[in-house]
Amino acid sequence: MSETNSIAKITEEIPYKRHKPVVEALIRLFAHHSAQFGIVILGLMIVLAIFSEQIAPFGPTQVFKTEKRRDTPCVHLLGCPETKTQHIFGIDSNSRDLFSRVIYGSRLSLQVGLLTITFAIIVGGLIGAISGYVGGWLDNLIMRLMDILMAFPSMLLAIAIVTVLGPGLINALLAIGIISIPRFARLIRSTVLSVKEMDYVQASHALGVPSLRILFVHILPNAITPLIVQGTLGIATAILDAAALSFLGLGAEPPTPEWGLMMGDEKGSVFNAPHLMIFPGLAIMLLVLSFNLLGDGLRDVLDPRLRTE
Repeated sequence: MSETNSIAKITEEIPYKRHKPVVEALIRLFAHHSAQFGIVILGLMIVLAIFSEQIAPFGPTQVFKTEKRRDTPCVHLLGCPETKTQHIFGIDSNSRDLFSRVIYGSRLSLQVGLLTITFAIIVGGLIGAISGYVGGWLDNLIMRLMDILMAFPSMLLAIAIVTVLGPGLINALLAIGIISIPRFARLIRSTVLSVKEMDYVQASHALGVPSLRILFVHILPNAITPLIVQGTLGIATAILDAAALSFLGLGAEPPTPEWGLMMGDEKGSVFNAPHLMIFPGLAIMLLVLSFNLLGDGLRDVLDPRLRTE
C-alpha cells in the first residue's frame, strides 16, 4: 500500500500540461520557421491596411501639380533637399505620391483575397458537400461541371467572365471567386466521401438523425483542416489574379489605389521610371509570399502525416 501511495504522489508531482487542440496547433504554428516569416510579413501588411490614413503621408488621389511627373524617390535622410516635398517611392505619371498609393493598396488587396476566397469556400463547400453526400447521378453531374470549369486556364476563364459582365472591381472579384469554386468543391467532396463511411456516421443514420444534421454537424467539421490550408493558399492566388486583371484593365478602375492597376498604368515607363513598377510589384510579391509561407506552415502543423515533434 505504501508503494502505491508513493507512486501516486510522484505522479501528482510530475508537471503535465495538456493544451486544447487549437492552442497546440497555434503553438506549433508560431514555432514553424516558414510560418514565422509569413506571419510577420502578413502582420505588417494588416497594420498598413488598418492604419493607412495614419501611415500614408498623403491621400491616394492627391495630385501635386508643382511636382515633376514620374519623379524619382526623394528622402530627406538620403540627401533629398529639405525644400523639396519628400516622396519616398517617387511620383507617378499622374503626379501622385506612390508611397501613399502603395500603402492604401494593401487594404484593397487584402479585401480582394478574403472576399473572393470566402465566396468560393461557401459556394464550393456547399456544392462539394451535397455532391459527396448525395452521390449517384447528382454527384456525377456536379463533378463533370467542375471538371469543365477546371479544364479552362483560370486566367482566361476569368477574363472571359469579366468580358461578359463588364470591367470593374466587383465583376473581377466575382470572376475570381467563380474560377476558385471547383478547387474547394472537389476538396470538400473528397472529405465527405471518406468521412460518411465511418462508423459514427453510420450509427447516426441508424439512430434516425436527420441527414442535414449529419452533414453539417458530423461530417463537415472534419473538412476544416484541409480547408484552412487550401483557403490560405487560395488567397495568395486570388490576389495575383486580381492584380493581373487590373493590369489588363479589366479590374479596378482609375484612380483606385490597386497594385496591379498601378503597374498597368506605368508599364510604358519601365525603362525611364522603373521605380513605378518595382514598388507595387514588390508589394504584391511580399503579400503573396506571406500567405504562401503561412499556408505551408499550416499544412505542416495540421497534417498529422507531415507533423514533426
